[in-house]
This record gives sequence, C-alpha cells and structure tokens, in this order.
Amino acid sequence: MFPKYLLSDAILIADAHCAPWRTDFIDFLYALESGAIITPQLILMGDIFDMLYGPIPSTYRYNTQGLALINRLAEKIEIIYLEGNHDFLLQDLLPKVHVVRRENQPLVMKYEDKTIAFSHGDSVMGSGYEIYTTLIRNRIILTLLRGIDTLGGGFIVKWLEKQMKRKTHCRLIEDFEPLIKERMSLLKLDLIDILIEGHFHQNRIFNFHGLQYINIGAFACNERYFSVQSMQNQPLLHEAVFRKEPL
Repeated sequence: MFPKYLLSDAILIADAHCAPWRTDFIDFLYALESGAIITPQLILMGDIFDMLYGPIPSTYRYNTQGLALINRLAEKIEIIYLEGNHDFLLQDLLPKVHVVRRENQPLVMKYEDKTIAFSHGDSVMGSGYEIYTTLIRNRIILTLLRGIDTLGGGFIVKWLEKQMKRKTHCRLIEDFEPLIKERMSLLKLDLIDILIEGHFHQNRIFNFHGLQYINIGAFACNERYFSVQSMQNQPLLHEAVFRKEPL
C-alpha cells in the first residue's frame, strides 16, 4: 500500500543521476542522516541513480553506498521512490522504501484540499518508447543481458558507463510547453489538481485548464531540491540548493 498523504516539509528530489563520477546526492543523504537537513518524508522522483537495474548486480555494486544510506534513512522517515528510466526493478534492493514502478505511476496523494499526482515523467512518450521501456524492464531479457555481460567481462555495462558520462543533463528543451500540453491531453488526470514530474530537467510550471503542471529541476544540474509548504497564498514547493557554490 502506497502512502496517501503528502506531508508538510516533505522533500522532493529528481534526476540526481548519482554515480561514482557524480556523488553530490550521496552528500545530501549524509546531510539527512546527520540531521543537518530535516524532513518527515522523502520523495525520490526517479533517475536518482544514473544506472541501477535491480536484476543486474554489476549496476548496483558501485551504488552500494547510496542504497545503504537510503535503507538506513527509511528506518527513520518515510521514503517514496518513483522508478525512472535509469533506475528500475528496485524493490528487492530497497525493502523498506515505497518503490513505485512505472506502471503504478502517477502516485496520487492528498495535501490540504488538493489532489496531487507524482510521476517520474517518461509516460506517454510514443509507441517506440513504450516498446523500448517495456523490453528493458523485462526480467527475462535482463537475465539474458546479465549473462552476456558477465561472459563478456562486463562490456555492456562499461559501454553504458561511457554513454552516461558523456550525457548532458542541463539542456534546455525547445518547445517544452507544447510538448507537455500534448502529453496532458493524453493522460488521465481527472480530479487531479497538480501533476509533479521530473525526467525533463526543466524546472518549469504551467497551468492547463485548471490543472497545474510542475516539472522540478534536476538535482544533477545544480543540487536543487524542493520542500513542501502550506499552499495558503503561496506555491506548493519551495526551491532550495543543497550547496551554494556552483557546480
């Protein structure tokens, strides 16, 4: 059973893309563990790890520090983890965390008098993407790839690492608002007041026929995170930066 209520002072983080070559999110988790940052509820919006696929051991061996920290924090606070396109099939790795798979998104929660939906954001992206994302989450295919990768000395994972290191996460998407409007028309969002997503890394807010759309900024870009505040005459989310110095 997933949590039904969004809590005041909850923290949202999207797209940290944590990896051995990008460890800022690990520092943030340590700040939570030490009490330097306090929250009753942590919502991880997907792509928290740059490459973490539950059935592929080689992808989580170098993420053990982050996984251990999340599991320890889950003993103290409520943690919700929306799986993304870089991190999925994670429940066995995070047994005390509310892991929300793609097919169970958006996750709908109540806050004050609003109904709020949370999704990583890689939904309604076209038939080609749907086929791709279904195949990469198939346990039989992943088991086969794991065997090939193991026999080949880890060449698949090493190749993926090179691609991840080259990727730019802080790119402005042209015509982002029309893209979102088209997706909104295809999503079933009846009775939803606010939809919050990550994935696109744009940090933008739009209003569509009474529904507010929030795309939160990527932690990987400048260590942005967002805390929930009372909606009385102010926005739902307060943006903060973990460390003030630029990356």
